[in-house]
This record gives sequence, C-alpha cells and structure tokens, in this order.
Amino acid sequence: MKTNNYYVKRNISDLEKIEELLNELPSFCADYFLGIESRTSSQTRLKYAYDLRIFFDFLAQKKYRGVSIQEMSLQHLEGINHHDIELFLSYLSHYRFRDKYLSCDERAKARKLSAVRAMFKYFFNKGMIEVDNSAKVPTPKLHDKEIIRLDANEVSKLISTAETGYGLSPHAVGYHTKTKVRDTAILTLFLGTGIRISELVGLDNDSFNFEENSFLVTRKGGNQAILFFSNEVKYALQEYIAEKSNDPKVPSDEKAFFLSMQYKRINVRTVEILVKKYSKLVSPLKKITPHKLRSTYGTRLYNETGDIYIVADVLGHRDVNTTKKHYAAITEDNRRRVANMVKLRDDEPLPTTTPPPLPSDEE
Repeated sequence: MKTNNYYVKRNISDLEKIEELLNELPSFCADYFLGIESRTSSQTRLKYAYDLRIFFDFLAQKKYRGVSIQEMSLQHLEGINHHDIELFLSYLSHYRFRDKYLSCDERAKARKLSAVRAMFKYFFNKGMIEVDNSAKVPTPKLHDKEIIRLDANEVSKLISTAETGYGLSPHAVGYHTKTKVRDTAILTLFLGTGIRISELVGLDNDSFNFEENSFLVTRKGGNQAILFFSNEVKYALQEYIAEKSNDPKVPSDEKAFFLSMQYKRINVRTVEILVKKYSKLVSPLKKITPHKLRSTYGTRLYNETGDIYIVADVLGHRDVNTTKKHYAAITEDNRRRVANMVKLRDDEPLPTTTPPPLPSDEE
C-alpha cells in the first residue's frame, strides 16, 4: 500500500514537538521515550510528554520545592509514594499551569495517570527504580457517557443545511457559497462511512477508487484499510471533484483531497468548526462533533445489521468490546418506541379535553 505524505509530515512534526518537550522534562525521560519508541506511535508519545510535563510541574510545586524539573533524578522518582500520586490526581481538579487555570474531568485524570504509570513501570522493569508506587493507585471511576448522535431526520436536515445554507447568518452565507460543495462532501463522507476526523483530513486525491466505490484510509497506529461507500457518498464526492477541477486556483501539485479556502490541506480544527456550524442549526441541544457523526453512523449500522463484529471492523476498533460498549446499548429510538408501552390505568380512557391553562405571572 502507498505511503501517505500527510502522515509522514505529521509524524515528523510530532517527533520535533517531543524533542522540544524533552527540554522541559528531567533528563532521564529521554531514555524512557527512546525505550518505548518501538511499541508506541509518535502521537501516543507526544500525549505522554504533555501529561508528564504537568506531572513534573506538580512535583516541583508540591513535592520537591526548590528543585527544578531539570534537576530531578531517578532518586526523586523513587521517592514518590502512592499518596503523592493521589495528591496529583486531586490537584488536577483545579490547577494552574503557565498562568492558566485548568481542570481535568475523570477521563482526563485517568489518561494522565496512565502516562505516569507507564513511565514508572518502564523504569521499574528496567531495574532503575526499586519500587513502582504508581501501581498502588487505582484508576478514577469512569461513569458511562450517553451516546450522543443524530437521528435519521436530523441526518437528512444536516446535509440539506450544508447544501442550502438555510439558517446561516448573512456573514456566514458569504463563505458558504464558496464552501458548500466541499462541506456537503465532508459531512456525507462522515455520515456514510464513520471515518475518524484524522482519517478524513489525511485523504489524498488518489485515495479513491470510484469504479469500486472504495477508498484507502490510514487508521490509528498507522495501519491502512480499504473502506467502501454508497452511491450517495460517491455523488457528493464527485460533485466536489468537479468543482475543484473547474477552479484554476487549485495548485496542480496539491495532493490533498479536501482543501481549505487557502487551497491547502484542510486541518482538523477547520473540520470541527464546520461540523459545529451546521449541526447547531439542525440540533441546537446536542453538542455534535465529528466523533458524534461517527457515533451516528456506527449506531445506524448496528441497528441495520445487528452484527457488532461488522461494525467493529468498519469503524476500525481493535477490540470488539469497545464497539459493544458504545453501540449495542439501548438507543434513543428504543426508548421512544417503548415510551407508551407501560400503561398506568388499564380501563381509563385518555382524557380528550384540553387541560386548563397555567396561571400567568400577572395573576
């Protein structure tokens, strides 16, 4: 399979950021990141680096006052007990970092604890510290989050809104005339295939095979997979291709499929903004993100097939239990369907008269 230039550049950028962050961490962290390089992606290591920066900043403020982060050694790491790590988790509820006040929810705390544990485990397994006190700290309890998704009517309205711009502000309408075909293609691809935002942004012109209605995506971890799309998706994509073909401003050497208004590869933030812009017009009470569009597709695919393994394969989940957790639970459609099944009074007919009006504030 071909190598996608976007992911090569992203990997190089991640490695450069890790090198910069290592300057803000204790020197022994360089050994740690080198040691885990062969079994982790650059994006995973970058997230670890950001989380460990917060951890060592905490230690410099609360545990080892007067010792700079760069002066910390493995002896300092060995001196951290499980109570210190519990204090760190509590600290994350409301803390200050570089003149900004921040807070972490239970999932963000769990991610940071995971980064800290991974580092302790590495040095313990290498025999460089004698005890791993991080293993004594339990993961914060994670409460299940309700799956937020669009129903079938909202999906149709979302695509129509992207096509027409109905409901947009006068200022936004001006931009919409330039981006509506692209935006419709992006939303249609999300809703018709369930791909991740990183997978969409990384698509190139030669990622598609329209004879087979298929395209090549690079999954999390760097693996590539061939996915398939419907004729509805095909039409939206080809509309966008036709528009690009007729635009003389599109650089002839630009490989990226989805372009920004500056005729460069569209970025993740721009996609997030356009999804929010249209979805809040269609469903203002739901906070819809690109991942929620993925959830919408996954739920509908499961409802249609009843096969959790197909859903896991199409969405690129490594563990089918992840899929089960998100898509095999009772859905909003089921709740609506059973709402009138439990009767409170078997023999009493439903009232046919209109209830009296509620008293007004003036009364």
